[in-house]
Amino acid sequence: MMMEMSKLYVQFGSGSSGPEEWLNYDASPTLRLQRLPLIGALTARGSPRFAPNIRYGDIVKGLPIAANSCAGIYCCHVLEHLAFEECQLALKNVFSYLEMGGIFRCVLPDLRGMIDAYLSNPSANAAARFMEYTGLGTRVRKRGAGDFAREWFGHSRHLWHWDEKALRSALSEAGFRLIRRAAFNDCEDKRFALVECQDRFGDAMALECRK
Repeated sequence: MMMEMSKLYVQFGSGSSGPEEWLNYDASPTLRLQRLPLIGALTARGSPRFAPNIRYGDIVKGLPIAANSCAGIYCCHVLEHLAFEECQLALKNVFSYLEMGGIFRCVLPDLRGMIDAYLSNPSANAAARFMEYTGLGTRVRKRGAGDFAREWFGHSRHLWHWDEKALRSALSEAGFRLIRRAAFNDCEDKRFALVECQDRFGDAMALECRK
């Protein structure tokens, strides 16, 4: 299937890189600082450098995207970093940005899978692995001011985990239809192949739905 390059595709929570064919947004405070004169150069030291095509944008507060304008929207390992009510608002925003029939695909940790792995692991280290992998536990408390700022303002903490049933329900409440479990690169719209990374699908849950 040929890709229609004139259509609008948006990725949020893109991290430090994203395909040129997509509009890529990230809500990292580091990104905002790196865009400032002088301060940006200092902030870049020791931190990942965001590519020039990454724009600052918060899906919860809303992106500068017109309603009903996107053919596709994608996020990978983003929703678990939002509180429950923030995620609900994010899904409503995604729905509003999509054109009728537009596709939303999301990848995130699978709570059911993590619990099953914990229960089936006979090792004495099973609980520690579960706590660290889910982000529910902290092995060493960092006490520096910089560590505190990165933890609370850097969007790195896991705030809510979803299983398939719960996320399907949240997507349905936001208005989405044709919700299905997805796999890497199985979307009929091949523009998503430009943004998906197979490594990010490992031990994760992916769902696809349409407006």
